[in-house]
Amino acid sequence: MSESMAQAYIGLGANLGADLQLALERALRAIAELPGTQVLAVSSGYRSAPVESSGPDYLNAVASVETKLTPQALLEALLAIESSQGRERPYRNAPRTLDLDLLSYADLKLETPALILPHPRLQQRAFVLRPLLELEPDLALPGLGRLSDYLPLLREQVLERLDAPLAWR
Repeated sequence: MSESMAQAYIGLGANLGADLQLALERALRAIAELPGTQVLAVSSGYRSAPVESSGPDYLNAVASVETKLTPQALLEALLAIESSQGRERPYRNAPRTLDLDLLSYADLKLETPALILPHPRLQQRAFVLRPLLELEPDLALPGLGRLSDYLPLLREQVLERLDAPLAWR
């Protein structure tokens, strides 16, 4: 990784639409097309029941990217990708066609009205933590420490790991 590049992790999820896997794959291709950004790896897909929400089950994954974009520019790009795939925000935690969360950006700890890094609830969500740890088993983040330490607390959150990989190239 060069000096001007930062590694970031992006959570992907969807629970509305005819083909959730296709929605995530389209999002991954759009992320890969962002300027100065390269998708390094993508976790398996995981099916989970909604948490603090309603609607059908979600399909979730995590992508590791390397980017020259600032955290704010990356967040804005992710929001634009969501919007291009029909994401609406009628109320908090509403079912969605696509959800892209910037989980972490390098070793940055940041809190602004628009962006908190690391993502404020990532350690409370098995559908984020398991795919993230699939990509980086020993990952530690500022303010959280080793993420694998949180897994025992999430035992009751049921996830189904899917066999079919997400196609993004």
